[in-house]
Amino acid sequence: MSDITLLDGGMGQELIHRAGDNPTPLWSTQVMIDNPGMVAGVHRDFTRAGATLATVNTYAIHRDRLAGTPLEDRFEELHRLALAEARASGAPRIAGSIGPLMASYRPDLHPEAAAGAVHYAEIAGLLAQDCDLLICETVASVTHAESVLKGAATAGRPLWLALTVDDQDGSRLRSGEALSEVLPLARAQAQAVLVNCSVPEAIAAAIPVLAQSGLPFGGYANGFERITEGFLSDKPTVDSLTMRRDLTPERYADHVMRWVDAGATIVGGCCEVSPAHIAEIARRLRAAGHAIV
Repeated sequence: MSDITLLDGGMGQELIHRAGDNPTPLWSTQVMIDNPGMVAGVHRDFTRAGATLATVNTYAIHRDRLAGTPLEDRFEELHRLALAEARASGAPRIAGSIGPLMASYRPDLHPEAAAGAVHYAEIAGLLAQDCDLLICETVASVTHAESVLKGAATAGRPLWLALTVDDQDGSRLRSGEALSEVLPLARAQAQAVLVNCSVPEAIAAAIPVLAQSGLPFGGYANGFERITEGFLSDKPTVDSLTMRRDLTPERYADHVMRWVDAGATIVGGCCEVSPAHIAEIARRLRAAGHAIV
């Protein structure tokens, strides 16, 4: 039996469901401003469900995403606020989230590696002091991986690299590049390699590739039917995506347990994965004799 790190689930979607507001391009950042304490409450519910690592609500806090909005001048303040909400929740460990520049799933918009690294380094510096580790999330290309790892490494914290793969072919990044092409970068600079924000069926195909890295590996899937063309437009909102109705806590846990059986030791959930899903994963892990650490 294995020691398993159980991640939390989808902060952004959970916030939108709880707030009841129409989603905006600022996503969970706006909800955090409008509803103080709600983020801490989500962290707390995931921890009670069994998660041992809280992911800070900083995924979408980028200067380029804030540009032209009322929050444009609050970049550093928003990071401090998200960190304070995570600390207030009482979570046992905290991971700083570094999402993609420009937009999710758009490697075509990502800057060159050296230019992007400067922006990622700024965020890593803001997060590092209050986090046990940093997760570079939804990394969609080799250039993106090179950029975020180079930037985040300047903060001196352990780095986990979370890649997003093609929903139809989990052996390929969203860029179309082979997932295996990013493994040398992961070995050189990361302490774990994961796949996130992809359908669970694609993660099953990615797991054998991640196993070749020699690093701890795992996955945390989203619960969307598919990434639509509308979501790939400028300034998208999540109301252009549809939640899968078939991905109940029990069925999602089925996927996760198959990853664990294949050697994964870090698992959890991404968008549309709720505390109920995490609780079912925790129950299944314990029933199988694994220790959640």
